[in-house]
Amino acid sequence: MSRAVVFAYHNVGVRCLNVLLAHGIDVVLLVTHTNNPNENIWFDSVADLAELHGIPVITPDNPNTMEVVEQIRALQPDFFFSFYYREMLKHELLGIPSHGALNMHGSLLPKYRGRVPVNWAIIHGETETGATLHYMTEKPDNGDIVAQQAVPILPNDTALDVFGKVTVAAEMALNKCLPNLIAGRAEPMKQDLSKGAYFGGRKPEDGIIDWSQSALTIHNLVRAVAPPYPGATTKLASRPLRILQTLLVNNDTDNVLPGLYVREGKAYATCGKGVLRVVRFELDGTETSAEEFAARFGTLKIEFNR
Repeated sequence: MSRAVVFAYHNVGVRCLNVLLAHGIDVVLLVTHTNNPNENIWFDSVADLAELHGIPVITPDNPNTMEVVEQIRALQPDFFFSFYYREMLKHELLGIPSHGALNMHGSLLPKYRGRVPVNWAIIHGETETGATLHYMTEKPDNGDIVAQQAVPILPNDTALDVFGKVTVAAEMALNKCLPNLIAGRAEPMKQDLSKGAYFGGRKPEDGIIDWSQSALTIHNLVRAVAPPYPGATTKLASRPLRILQTLLVNNDTDNVLPGLYVREGKAYATCGKGVLRVVRFELDGTETSAEEFAARFGTLKIEFNR
């Protein structure tokens, strides 16, 4: 029976840990994170799953300290598996498992290496993404690929929609390759890093809308940062406005003065080029319907603050 130390968090961590257990992997330790009270915790707990199965759990702030390294070395694992764990593992840790350390990444590597790959893929208008299991090195997401599974990104999918698909893709990729991996028959494929790029993390202020951009570009931003993420934000008549859901009406018409208006009970936003239907939005922190907005402010277009 193969022994593994698992570094995991989030829904991908839960589903992939379940896969390891289903294949009879002896998970001797789970390394995870303590939930941040300032973060919107909308995902499942891998620590709860570990507790259910009697797996020891630790939550170090830094897994690369000598204390943690020695604790893990003493377990003599065959494999490391990292499933959406947020800290980079350094050379000393990576050298411990006798059969290698593997990471599950939420894109089709080498595209979208780095942070929040699902959100970046939507922002860039991709029609496909997926999950990739690869060997870990000290450089993020650049090791040899063991398995991949693609999923579609539909035109109105939000990041939450796509993340759900990527979670299933991760489960499928791991489930398919694990027997060969355990038996030493996996055939890793080297990445061509020139076919992708590295992307960093995103902050709430990165969701501020630039209304001079096209309707398609803004629609992609809205769905990439829609709840449970912080959302796309702007100001209308000096009031904070958060756009939660849009539909693309057209992406061709040039507009000199972007703004919001209501027509036949529906809200629309003119952009630098094109028009969006604003399906859901919050004004002054309260979700407001198009009819409620029209009752307060009328139906004529109100310009977005520059």
